[in-house]
Amino acid sequence: MSIDPASLAPPLAENTPTVLPVASPDTLALMARRRSAKPFFLAEPAPSSAQLDAILRLASRTPDHGKLTPWRFIVFEGDGRARAGAALADVMAKTGDATEETLKATRETFTRAPLVIAVVFTPKQSIKAPEWEQVLAVGAVSYGVLLAAHAFGFGGVWLTGWPTYNADARTALGLKADEQIAAFIHLGTQTETQPERVRPDMASLVTRY
Repeated sequence: MSIDPASLAPPLAENTPTVLPVASPDTLALMARRRSAKPFFLAEPAPSSAQLDAILRLASRTPDHGKLTPWRFIVFEGDGRARAGAALADVMAKTGDATEETLKATRETFTRAPLVIAVVFTPKQSIKAPEWEQVLAVGAVSYGVLLAAHAFGFGGVWLTGWPTYNADARTALGLKADEQIAAFIHLGTQTETQPERVRPDMASLVTRY
């Protein structure tokens, strides 16, 4: 079933009363069955411009202590995916120990899926919300992108990789010195199902005080 982004409720103005929670079996079913896809199982079409706008807006409705918005998004689409991969390959080549195979894989980093979103952590100075709380908010945003994309009917996967932890790679992708990459989220139309994987044993994770 295709969902028209225009059918979604518009963003609320500040201080507008929200509705009380209501049961949503579809949401519970989505969370129960959500499964990340491998990037090479993600094909065109990617989310449209309107769908992408809605996905990022919905994901940004996350707990955010202090209303700091310590995140931003970089969208890699079209030819920009190849340009970004080439920029990362240039960084890797300067290390002197890259093989042609690893350089080729790096150039293809963003072209395996039709759309990639980098969720960037942009820390803010705040007495109210220490950095750890901001990190948690950015993680929630990243998961929100996946959930919203799946709710629109797209497949996706949250990846990181070496550029996440390499300062020169982050600079090549346009990040500032104090910014970090929380996620590279690859999105597209999923072409194959994924087998279910082992999930946590909840009995070993839950205690009651």
